[in-house]
Amino acid sequence: MLQIKGISKQYRTGELVQQALNDVSLNLRDNEFVSILGPSGSGKTTLLNVIGGLDRYDTGELVINGISTREYKDRDWDAYRNHTIGFVFQSYNLIPHQTILANVELALTIGGISRNDRRERARKALEEVGLGDQLHKKPNQMSGGQMQRVAIARALVNDPEVLLADEPTGALDSETSIQVMELLKKVAENRLVVMVTHNSELAEQYSTRIVKLRDGRVINDSDPYLPEETPEGTEHKSMGKAKMSFFTSLSLSFNNLWTKKGRTILTAFAGSIGIIGIALILALAEGVNDYISDIQKSTMASYPITINSQSVDMSGIMGTRGGRRENEASAEENRTRVYADYSTIESSEEMASNIKENNLTAFKEYLDNPESEIHQYLGENGVVYSYGAHFGIYSHDADENLVASNADIDQVSMSTLSSEDSAAGGGPMANMERMNQVMSGSSDAGAENFSELMPGTDGKAVSTILFDSYDLLYGSWPENYNEVVLVLNENNSIPAGTLYQLGLITGEEHKEITEQIKNGEDAEERIWDYEEICGHTFYMVLPCDQYKENKDGMFTYIGDDVMQIESLLENSVNLKITGIIRPAVDAESASIPTSVAYTVALTDYVIEHTDESAVVLAQEKTPEVNVLNGIEFKAPDDEAKAADAVIYMSNLGISDKAAMYANILAHQETDESEDQEHIEAMQGAPSMSPSEMAAMEGVERTEEDEIAMARALDEWLGNNPDQETLVSAYDIFIAGPTYEENMRKFGKVSYDAPSSISIYTDSFEDKEAVSDCIDRYNEGAQKKEQITYTDYVALLTSSITSIVDVISYVLIAFVAVSLIVSSIMIGIITHISVLERIKEIGILRAIGASKRNISQVFNAETVIVGLLAGILGVGVSVLLTIPITSVIQNLLGVSEISASLPVTAALLLILLSVAITVIAGWIPSRRAAKKDPVAALRTE
Repeated sequence: MLQIKGISKQYRTGELVQQALNDVSLNLRDNEFVSILGPSGSGKTTLLNVIGGLDRYDTGELVINGISTREYKDRDWDAYRNHTIGFVFQSYNLIPHQTILANVELALTIGGISRNDRRERARKALEEVGLGDQLHKKPNQMSGGQMQRVAIARALVNDPEVLLADEPTGALDSETSIQVMELLKKVAENRLVVMVTHNSELAEQYSTRIVKLRDGRVINDSDPYLPEETPEGTEHKSMGKAKMSFFTSLSLSFNNLWTKKGRTILTAFAGSIGIIGIALILALAEGVNDYISDIQKSTMASYPITINSQSVDMSGIMGTRGGRRENEASAEENRTRVYADYSTIESSEEMASNIKENNLTAFKEYLDNPESEIHQYLGENGVVYSYGAHFGIYSHDADENLVASNADIDQVSMSTLSSEDSAAGGGPMANMERMNQVMSGSSDAGAENFSELMPGTDGKAVSTILFDSYDLLYGSWPENYNEVVLVLNENNSIPAGTLYQLGLITGEEHKEITEQIKNGEDAEERIWDYEEICGHTFYMVLPCDQYKENKDGMFTYIGDDVMQIESLLENSVNLKITGIIRPAVDAESASIPTSVAYTVALTDYVIEHTDESAVVLAQEKTPEVNVLNGIEFKAPDDEAKAADAVIYMSNLGISDKAAMYANILAHQETDESEDQEHIEAMQGAPSMSPSEMAAMEGVERTEEDEIAMARALDEWLGNNPDQETLVSAYDIFIAGPTYEENMRKFGKVSYDAPSSISIYTDSFEDKEAVSDCIDRYNEGAQKKEQITYTDYVALLTSSITSIVDVISYVLIAFVAVSLIVSSIMIGIITHISVLERIKEIGILRAIGASKRNISQVFNAETVIVGLLAGILGVGVSVLLTIPITSVIQNLLGVSEISASLPVTAALLLILLSVAITVIAGWIPSRRAAKKDPVAALRTE
């Protein structure tokens, strides 16, 4: 039962007040066909709209089945219209861009019915009104009567309790009107039908009750209904829920836009202009950043953060020097005389005082810890440890002379060098040098022109960066420890001096070349085939192998004896050239500093072989005694020093005794010009004979001279020289290196104590982050454990990417103006769309759509336009990057720069386009939601 209790409704237009309903009261049965008649302006349609919840009453109360609507909110009225009321209008009010099936489904969609269920119910409703075979037609493809039947089907599909018909036959011919009235009469058999009409004949023929209105009042009721009991205190209760899914909103908006394809595409294109501009800037920035990243990666491969076991604190030097310069500048202004300049000495002292020892053992533990934060910033090559493994490299030249890779370029061969050493052996300085070599075991052997290749990841011998930076001209890259690669310069050549040191030309040939150039002549060109070069052999002799064990268990250095070196070559490691490489054109990381390079496998071999050598094992067994001379590294007192001096000199061979004797005499002579303390200390030293004096003055010593000098030393030792003299001799001639120094001379290297650490990153930002990690490491370490290094590259390169980013941001901000213009235009077009779809707004509100649903429909339209604009903008931009890339590469001559829009950026731009269009359409959609549904339904 529907009860209308004293309802009044006024319309105000400025100061004009129109009384549409004036204290109207009616009780309507659940099953009857009520026709409301009256002249225009009598309030018929207003009463119908109030009953249907489209219009609100001012006073009174509307009660449906005992449920009061007095306190209904908007959402309650929306649910009421969707679940309780069905509307049939004079002008049909079908949505033109939807099929009749979709029009009928719409009420069920808002009611939250599932897709399959609502489609089946809509199809059944259309079959009941005789349109089951025309489901997919559009309204404009149907006659007026058919459209009215569709409207009736839509009104009935949700099985409402009340059907409201506003002039349902007003636009129909007589025959069709009768068909519609028959249909309504049938509907009224099981529900309440309220019809507003001007056709009194049809009303009297088909209605079961006629109510007449005049001036907003009921003047006649043919069959009034007075219920026996009128419920008091009617309750407030919602009659269900009404909602519209976003998918439905999208469907409504898509179909509407599809009917205006041309305008939609133009709108989307206009909206895409800003997206295209930003996309092209991002694509160019991406290409440039990729190019910079490649440069950064290759630059970082050439200039890693390198931390040496000893480093110079440049910040300390610059700080001290800067402060002193300020003081000097102020003092120099008033100088009028000549002053001494001590800046060179001060600089040297500053450099020495700022040399810092880095504890790389502790820092290596930090780097090896997988939990250390620094790992997230490491590049492809990670951390590379260098151990300064020392070894000598020799080779034979064409004349079969043995040449060391660190040979003096001015010398012909090692044979010549040896003879020159012998000739100089008579001089006091030569004797001193020889004794120093005997004491310390020093070696002239080295691996000049040889360096280690950057290792690759996952245990690979060579980094892929080197593959990209060098062209392999012949052979293959080295893989094993005994394989090396020859490195040419850009002209496929090697310096002449290096060719001599590598044994590829003889000393005589080098001299001849030098003379030819000195005389202004063209030197003879020397060329080798790749196969010939790869047949050349190098011999590696380790420092530890240059010590020979004596019968007494001591070791003697033999590295200065050519014959001994020749014998060592028989069992040495032969290094073979497996390939020849040359820097690639425009290579950024052609960083191999020498003409020959080996793999880290050779370093590992050197370390392991040294650890197992006899001299190292012997020294490790007796860490307190020098295995080279049998004396303790650190004598506890002067008595022990004197005893060690006697034992040491007594055990020397004839030549070494003669050398010791000559050194003592030479030092005694030198001390005469020094302080008195040294003179007195050496007063007990032996005196010189005439022949010994001649030997001291550079005359070649004979075997007899050496025997005589050795005998004289023995006699001196046999005369029990005083302790002070022996201690002085010990301190000057015998006291040798420490245990650690001995081990370094033997080539001993620990994996836990690298000589340097190179930390590789792939970008400047990561390099900065690694520097920050080292700073934080220093903050948590003791002062003596802190790491000191100078990162010069970062000072020059840290701002490059920032500049590119700033330029990109400025350009994006400039192009963003077009986005603002686009958004304004989209807002205007959305407003036009709202104006075009006002009737649709009224229809949706009539079948239960809420204000939020209406706003959602137009938001969905802006989403579609924004999505289309974004996709269009990204697509056009991707196509434009092809010619843009070609133009840039041709103009700049850089093939590495390639404009490309990242997928992530493309997706973000599409989302940005959608967001902007939604924002632009927000105001029009809000205005659409506020439209009066009654006024909207009257819009043509």
